[in-house]
Amino acid sequence: MRTLRRAAITTALLLAAAGLHVIQSGAAQAALPTAAVALGDSFVSGEGAGDYQPVVDANGTAQGFPGWSAPNNNAYFCHRSANASLFKADLPGIQDRFNLACSGGQPHDVANASSARANGRTVKSQLDQLRAVAQTHDIDVVLIGLGSNNTQFTFGDVATLCANRFIADAWTGWWEFWAYLGGDVPQEPCTVSDLASPAEVTTATDETTAALRQILDTLAQVDADGVHQVVLQTYTNPLPLDVAPQYRDEDGRTDTRDKFRDLGAERYAAGCPIHRASLAPGHVFSSNLGDLVKNVYTTLAAERPAANLRVLDVQRAFDGARLCENPGSPSGTLATPVRVMEGPTGNHVTSLSGWDKIRIQRAANACVTYFQTCQESWHPNAAGHNVLGQCLSGALTAATRTVVTCARNANGTLTIS
Repeated sequence: MRTLRRAAITTALLLAAAGLHVIQSGAAQAALPTAAVALGDSFVSGEGAGDYQPVVDANGTAQGFPGWSAPNNNAYFCHRSANASLFKADLPGIQDRFNLACSGGQPHDVANASSARANGRTVKSQLDQLRAVAQTHDIDVVLIGLGSNNTQFTFGDVATLCANRFIADAWTGWWEFWAYLGGDVPQEPCTVSDLASPAEVTTATDETTAALRQILDTLAQVDADGVHQVVLQTYTNPLPLDVAPQYRDEDGRTDTRDKFRDLGAERYAAGCPIHRASLAPGHVFSSNLGDLVKNVYTTLAAERPAANLRVLDVQRAFDGARLCENPGSPSGTLATPVRVMEGPTGNHVTSLSGWDKIRIQRAANACVTYFQTCQESWHPNAAGHNVLGQCLSGALTAATRTVVTCARNANGTLTIS
């Protein structure tokens, strides 16, 4: 990056000596401090990593924590963490870092204020925020995590669907569904088609591609020297393909039977309230998200062969450290467990042992009304974002300019290739 910048300055000086008029965007702005920027959704904003910083809203006011009973659209609930991967990566030559991503961020939010859509938060478009950074900094690194939320599906909805089905199955007998609920409360494991159909993934890919074009176009307009690396990050599944043996049955009941409350409470405490049969479809879903990002890259790389664009594939970055993959979960994992509050109290519920279905339903309703009370669930935690930061460091120095894979080894080290 530095060599290219010096070359641009030298060229400008030679042209000026020849008597040609030069717009000295490269030379005049070369002294700007360098910056790395994160754009996109919760997997790069730092959701789940804690230490959330105030977020400037659409009116220019920095919103600190407003209390759990505040409206979910409050800018603060973008949850931009000081522990996000952007801040944990080793980025030589980068002087400042800006987290512009937003929990729940969608392709729509790239060029439009998030509040202009349903359930959006009160922040400016991410491009407007990017332009503001470019006024004072030379943007050299751009990390983008986009695709898990769109007009077709959202990660939060998918996670809620599968967890709620498990909880309903665990606490409510089949006869109660018919006697009291009319038999219309889903309790079966999630299938691939429940999570995202091929048509939905195609539409989501198109939306994400269009948003990425807007980002690249804007960078070409505002970057001080036109030299920047863009990294498109995929997603990693917080859950394993199967749970450890101690989470498979409890008190003689498995999740293939009717009403398994002890097992339900055990899995909730461990952070993985989900049917074992839902795990494989969940991995198909996360793999499809990875393919979505790679397909976006393929399209844009063909359109813009000179762009410094690459994919950071982190689908295996949490191997061996996912929720319920080992004894003692959620301790030692790289993802946050599912946690709800019984109302907007500020106290997360860590155990459902002894709860009846009415109390559980009340907590589930609190999550719906005040989604911010449970939105950290099934996201990378601080340790997970530290791993993702290492992956980002490796992606920026890797020789390949296509797809860089970051995989966790059995001993906890990472292989980046």
